[in-house]
Amino acid sequence: MPTALIADDEPLLADQLRRKLAQLWPELEIRAVVSSGRAAVDAAADHHPDICFLDIRMPVMNGIEAARLIGGESRVVFVTAYDEYAIDAFERGAVDYLLKPIAEDRLRATIARLRAAVAQPPADLSTLLSQLAGRLQPQASAYLSWVRAGVGDTVRLIAIEDVLFFQAGDKYTRVVTRTGEAWIRTTIKELAASLDPARFWQVHRSTLVNVREIASMERTNRDSGELRLKDHPGRIDVSRGYLHRFRQM
Repeated sequence: MPTALIADDEPLLADQLRRKLAQLWPELEIRAVVSSGRAAVDAAADHHPDICFLDIRMPVMNGIEAARLIGGESRVVFVTAYDEYAIDAFERGAVDYLLKPIAEDRLRATIARLRAAVAQPPADLSTLLSQLAGRLQPQASAYLSWVRAGVGDTVRLIAIEDVLFFQAGDKYTRVVTRTGEAWIRTTIKELAASLDPARFWQVHRSTLVNVREIASMERTNRDSGELRLKDHPGRIDVSRGYLHRFRQM
């Protein structure tokens, strides 16, 4: 029976992958689901999985560093919202990649390749991982870390990691945190191009949501849904064009 571990710092996405694998590859035993690269390395040493599904960007240690330390003990499948990393990894010898949000047809193709290759020794990824590691940090620094927002008559800096969601108004964009809200002049379109796409998902033409703050998604009808957040009492509309992000979640 083949075995695997999943490493992703987004619990909803990790659970989504776990459930999809259980459905499409029932004989695969998931031995661990962890939330950092460091935990992935430790879990790999404990459980010796045949396959490691590693998110590229995680706290403490990213997926590329974790793959380096796991070495040739397991096959690596990168799970990523960063198309340039995923395609590069795939073309240069990694077993496969999954692009967030994970599409079922893509996962089926990945499973078919893994089933065919699981009896063979994993490929040597050392050269590839060194190249990807050198490109990871510059990419991360390109995204917004702070926004300067108006709160009454004052202006303050708000860390992006503290934002629950951004929502467009008539003239300004609302910035909602656990402790209150503020307003900025930046449009949703400009924010979407400046924020980390693995951290913030557009769920409506007027709304960007911090993925880490999503508690659940409920369909209201065939063409729309509503999000519940962990630390906000209101609900956020999900329009038809963005429902695919939550399929099978």
